[in-house]
Amino acid sequence: SEEEWDFLWCDVSWLRENFDHTYMEEHVRICHFRNHYELSRKNYLVKNLKRFRKRLEREAGKLEAAKCDFFPKTFEMPSEYHLFVEEFRKKPGITWIMKPVGRSQGKGIFLFRKLKDIVDWKKVRATLSSLGNAQQAFCSFAIFSSPLFASDLFCPPDGVCTDEQKDETLIETYVAQRYIENPYLIGGRKFDLRVYVLVTSYIPLKAWLYRDGFARFSNTRFTLNSIDDHYVHLTNVAVQKTAPDYDPEKGCKWMIQQLRQYLTAKHGARSVEVLFADMDNIFIKSLQSVQKVIISDKHCFELYGYDILIDQDLKPWLLEVNASPSLTASSQEDYELKCHLLKDTLHIVDMEGRLTGKEKRVGGFDLIWNDGPVSRGGNLGAPVNGNFMANTHLGCYNDRKKQLRQLFRNLPA
Repeated sequence: SEEEWDFLWCDVSWLRENFDHTYMEEHVRICHFRNHYELSRKNYLVKNLKRFRKRLEREAGKLEAAKCDFFPKTFEMPSEYHLFVEEFRKKPGITWIMKPVGRSQGKGIFLFRKLKDIVDWKKVRATLSSLGNAQQAFCSFAIFSSPLFASDLFCPPDGVCTDEQKDETLIETYVAQRYIENPYLIGGRKFDLRVYVLVTSYIPLKAWLYRDGFARFSNTRFTLNSIDDHYVHLTNVAVQKTAPDYDPEKGCKWMIQQLRQYLTAKHGARSVEVLFADMDNIFIKSLQSVQKVIISDKHCFELYGYDILIDQDLKPWLLEVNASPSLTASSQEDYELKCHLLKDTLHIVDMEGRLTGKEKRVGGFDLIWNDGPVSRGGNLGAPVNGNFMANTHLGCYNDRKKQLRQLFRNLPA
């Protein structure tokens, strides 16, 4: 606060504490929107998608609303517990997954098939929610001593938690989400995709899709016979790298180009084009669902990490959206991807003022929405029909260096 600065890659805690109290010059940029959590917190994401789907059904009909059917049936817990129980009893025996809404790296997640598996969870949280802070702290041992919550804490490495950390744990909200029991498997292993979307404005909505990304594989062959094994069901690198047989040299990742080639060889180009177009739909619809609630500020941009799961029918499912996707590299290939991703993000944020604002590609990023769909042919806002080719190249060849050289050579001095 005592120094002049132009650009800040801040964490969300800085944003929460300082954004409303900091004067920013016209040119200053920071890497989050003020209420980014409307898209990145699991319960808010689902709430906004449900509301957007209802609006589409009302304004455009059921066919258009059906384009939002890309997230599993989800309930906020404990507030929607009774609705969840009603749904649970309609289809007994299926698998559900419980996730804390504000965590990452697989922390606090568990799978279950029986209501009794979450009875203790519900009882503890119901009791604590009725108590004051002092009583919550006094009763905290109920959670801290429970094996169910052994990994469910905000504690530092020394294991000593402050009262503030305990309170944050005690009042945490979860979502219960129907588990995708038929994931697409390669080599018998489950995987999900990490895809990067850059938003530079919400009003009007302007979004870019990065050509590179990766598939994160589990280290253990998939089975529904062992729902307690995180190495089977959670593809997060933070989880997989702790597996006894994890090989840090090989890792558990494929570049998304490798995945696209594999799927094309196995299912044909047309099926894969439909799959990737369905993923494009996920990116756009999810951003549109929060367009009216995100506080759009000219100082802000956001690099989102989308987690997508593909099932055996080649249908993509949105698992979550990360406002602070991990930029830690697990291999040389991963390091290069993330360095290039950051460089190209900075090119688009354009602190130097070099771009004209009419670019449809900058490095590895392709402009996919600019207050309307963007076509490869150049007709912005053209009707989406059989002749429309969306300006998306996810999993295609990324000749970013060649493109950047040509781009900056053609720009005015």
